[in-house]
Amino acid sequence: MRILPLFVPVTLLLAGCNTVPPAQGSMNRPAEVTAGTPLPPLQSFAPVRPAAVTRSNADIARDILDLEFRMESGRALPVLSRFEGPISVAMIGEVPPSAPSDLSRVMSRLRAEAGIDIRSAQTGTASVAIDVQPRAAMRRAVPSAACFVVPRVGSFAEYLGARNSGQTDWATLARRDRVAIIVPSDTSPQEVRDCLHEELAQAIGPLNDLYRLSDSVFNDDNFHTVLTSFDMLVLRVHYDRALTSGMTEAEVAARLPAILSRLNPAGDHGGNGGSAQMAPRAWVDAVEAALNPRGSDSARINAAQRMLAIARAQGWQDNRLAFSWFALGRAQVGRDVTAASTAFRQAQAIWQRLPGGAIRSAHVDMQLAAFALADGRFAEALALTARAIPVVKGAENAALLATLLMIQSEANSALGRDQQARAARLDSLGWARYGFGTDTLVRARLSDIAGLAASGRRCRGQQPAPKPRQGAGNDRHRRAGSGRN
Repeated sequence: MRILPLFVPVTLLLAGCNTVPPAQGSMNRPAEVTAGTPLPPLQSFAPVRPAAVTRSNADIARDILDLEFRMESGRALPVLSRFEGPISVAMIGEVPPSAPSDLSRVMSRLRAEAGIDIRSAQTGTASVAIDVQPRAAMRRAVPSAACFVVPRVGSFAEYLGARNSGQTDWATLARRDRVAIIVPSDTSPQEVRDCLHEELAQAIGPLNDLYRLSDSVFNDDNFHTVLTSFDMLVLRVHYDRALTSGMTEAEVAARLPAILSRLNPAGDHGGNGGSAQMAPRAWVDAVEAALNPRGSDSARINAAQRMLAIARAQGWQDNRLAFSWFALGRAQVGRDVTAASTAFRQAQAIWQRLPGGAIRSAHVDMQLAAFALADGRFAEALALTARAIPVVKGAENAALLATLLMIQSEANSALGRDQQARAARLDSLGWARYGFGTDTLVRARLSDIAGLAASGRRCRGQQPAPKPRQGAGNDRHRRAGSGRN
C-alpha cells in the first residue's frame, strides 16, 4: 500500500532575513503565468540505464525475507505467494491519459530487468486489474492510502463487497491468481505513475515496506518514486526458478544464498546478514504524527524529536536515523530555519553514504536552495540546484525537478541572468504539469517560489525584477514543445 504523501516537495513557509509568508502576489511573478496563458505539454523522462546494486547478498537476503514474510502491519505471512505463469494486466475505471504509457513502460522494465513475463491483457480476465477511481471513494474505504492492492478480487466494487470477509486476507493466500490495484483518477500524472510502480510491484511481489531501506520503493517514506535496481533484483529473486508458491520462510532462506550468488555475483562480499531490527510501533506512530499536515507545528516538532530519540536509542545508523533528522528539519522550517538547516544537513550526511541515498540528499538540496533563495544567497541556490538536478532526473521525480528548476530560474533572474532564468522556467513547466497535475497547482508553485525570491531581493536590497514583455508566453510554448523528450 502506498500511503498518502508524507511530505511536500517544497517548503511554503520560510524565514530568511525576515519571516516570509507564502506569496499572495508578487511584482516579479512572470506575466505569462499570471495571465492564464496555457502551459506547455507534459514532459516525459528518457529511459535510464539501471544502476548496479551495491549491497552485499547477505544483507539483501535478510531484507528479502522481511519483505516477503511480513505485512506492513507487522503480521507474519506463513508462506511465499506469487503468480505461477504469465501475468496479464488490464486498466479499468476512469483511466487518465498518461496512465497507459506509464504502465507500458514499467511493464517493459519488469520484463527486461526482473525477467518477469508480464503483458497487457488481450482477452478474458486479467491477472492484475488496475481500477482507477476517484480519491474520495478510495479514502472512504482506506483513509490513509494513496493507492492499495488487494487479493482475490478484480475491481474496487468487488473489493468493497468482500473487504469484511477473509477473501481479501493475504495471509490465507498460497498462490496468486487474481489481484486488484486501486489507483486514484483525480491526482497528478506522477502520483498515478508512482502508484503503478509501487502497487504493481507489491501485487506481483513482496507485500511489506521497510523504513530501513534507502534504495527501494518498498519504503513508506516515498522518496523513491519509481522501481529501483534493488527492487528489480528483489522481484527477479521472487520469480526465480528455485522458488515456488507455498514455500515457508525457512525453505526460502535456505535457497536465497545460491539464488543471489547466481543473480548478483558482485554481492558475494561483505555484510553478515545479521538481524536488522524492525522499527518499533512507537517510532512509526511518531513518523505519522511528525508528517501530519493537520497537526500543529509544536505537535510535529515533538513527534520528530521522538523519532530521533527512538532512532538513537535503537542504535540505528541507517535510513531511519536520517529520516528522523529530515522529519525534524521539516517540522522546524516555519519556526527556526537555522535549526531546520542543521537537521537537514545531519540527514544528508547519513544519506550520502547509503545506497540509494542520492535522491534523498537531493531533497535536502532543494530545501537548502529554497532557504538560500529566500535569504538572498542566490549563487548558493544555483550551486545546490545544479548538484541536485541530474540526480532528480535519474530518479524520474518530475515534481521535485520542476521545483528545482523554478528555484534556479528565480536565482538567475535575481543575478541578472535573464536568458538562463527564462530557459530554466521554460524547462520547469512541462515537468510541473506532470508532477503537480493541474495548471492551478503549477501556477501556485510558481507563485510560491517567486515569493521566496522576492524575500531574497529584499534581503539584498534589490528592486523587484521587471515583468517579461507581453508576447513572451507564446515564444515560451513553442520552445518548450520543441524540447520535449
